[in-house]
Amino acid sequence: MKKQTWMAATLAVVLAVFSSTAAMGQKKKDTPLWMEDFTSRITLNGYAQGGWSYQDINGEKTNSYNLKRTLLWAKARITDRWSFLFMHDFSSVPQEFYTDFRVTKNNALTVRLGQFKHSYTMENPMSPTQLELIDVYSQAVLYLAGEGPDPLNGVNYGRDQGLMIFGDILKNRVHYELALMSGQGINRKDQNNQKDFIAKLELRPMDGLRIVGSGYLGTGNAMGTAAWNPDIQKGDNYKRNRYSVGAEYKTAPYSEGEYKEARPASIRAEWLGGEDGEVGSRGGYVTTCIPVYDALDVVASGETFDRNTKVDGWDQTNLTLGVQYWFYKKCRVQLQYTRCLCGEKISSKDYNWLQAQVQVAF
Repeated sequence: MKKQTWMAATLAVVLAVFSSTAAMGQKKKDTPLWMEDFTSRITLNGYAQGGWSYQDINGEKTNSYNLKRTLLWAKARITDRWSFLFMHDFSSVPQEFYTDFRVTKNNALTVRLGQFKHSYTMENPMSPTQLELIDVYSQAVLYLAGEGPDPLNGVNYGRDQGLMIFGDILKNRVHYELALMSGQGINRKDQNNQKDFIAKLELRPMDGLRIVGSGYLGTGNAMGTAAWNPDIQKGDNYKRNRYSVGAEYKTAPYSEGEYKEARPASIRAEWLGGEDGEVGSRGGYVTTCIPVYDALDVVASGETFDRNTKVDGWDQTNLTLGVQYWFYKKCRVQLQYTRCLCGEKISSKDYNWLQAQVQVAF
C-alpha cells in the first residue's frame, strides 16, 4: 500500500513538472503535439494548514504547534467526459482516488467510483480551505459523518469507498446525489457484507440560497467501544442511521482585485441526528462569515452536540468568535477563540480554546 501511495504521489509531481515546463516560455512550435495534449489535461492543486492551539481542559493548560493538513492532488481529464483524481495528505494517509464519467452531455448524470468524501451533511463534502472554523467541522458533523472522534467508526475523515451518481437538473435549481458505500472508511476493507446508502437533495430556489436534506442508512462494524455506547463491542455489526437538514445563504462576492479572493458574506445552519444501535445522538450549528474591511472577515459560530440523548452529561456546546485575513487568493491567517461548555462526562468544567492558523493554497 505504501509503495503504491508513493508511486502515485511521484506520478503527480512528475505530471506537475510536465505542466510547468509546457507553460514556461516554450514556443508552441517547439513542443511536441503529444506533450501539449498531455499537459493540457493535467491540473495540480494543493494546500497546507498549520498553526498553534491553547486549551485549559480540566484546569490543565496545554499549548502546541500543529501541522493539520498538507494535501496535494492531481486531476487528469482523460476525455471530455471522463476524468480521474488522486489526492494524498502528506501529514496523514492517502485521502481520495476516484474516477468520474459524465453520462449526459450536460451535468444531469455523472457516475463516480472510488474513494471520496461522501454526501451526508452540508459540511462534509466541503474543503477545509472553504470552511470558516480552524477546527473545520462542527462536532455533529465530525461524529455523525465519521470524521474520527467516534471509536465506533474508527478514523475515516468523512470519506469512504463506493459508487455514487449525481447531477444537476431543472436548470441547475436541483442537485441530487445517491451513493452506495462500504461504510468502513478510507483505506480499509469492508468488515461486513452490508453496504450503506446515502442520499442528498439540494434545492436552489434563488441565487445564493441552497436548502439541503440528506440521509444515511447503514450497518456499521465497530472498530472499538465508546464510553457513551458500551453495548456495542469491537467487531459488532450495528445499526447506523443518520439524517440532516440545513440551509445556506451567500451574498454576491465582494471583489478584492487581482491578488485577493472575492468573498461573499454567508450564513449556514444545519440540524443533524443519528442512531448507533440503540443510542441516539443529535446536534447542530449556525456559522456566519462577514467581510468587514478590505480582506478582513469576522467569523462567528455556535454549535452543540449530544452523543447520547438518553444519558445526561454527554453534551457539549461551543461558542466561537474570530477573524481571518486573506493575504492572497486562497491564502489566509486565522485567529479564533472558543468557549466550550461541557457536560460532566466530557469535562469536569467548561474550558477555553484559542487557535491560530495559516493556510496557503494553490
